[in-house]
Amino acid sequence: MSARCQVLGTVPGFGHSVSHSHRRTRRRFDPNIQRKRYWVPSLGRRVTLRVSARGIKTIDRLGIDAVVARIQARGERI
Repeated sequence: MSARCQVLGTVPGFGHSVSHSHRRTRRRFDPNIQRKRYWVPSLGRRVTLRVSARGIKTIDRLGIDAVVARIQARGERI
């Protein structure tokens, strides 16, 4: 599974782990992806989205109908 939020498009960031002796090794910062089921009144069914924690807050703020319309406008299938 890819670590990508369907709402915000958040993808992993990359950087370094820095040890006490200051040696650097590459690491990956993954977004906090959750599988969430939402009832979408405009579609009349439930949809399962892979969203980040920040994406869940965006859905709470804008409403699921607006977010689903934005995802479909991008051409993404739900």
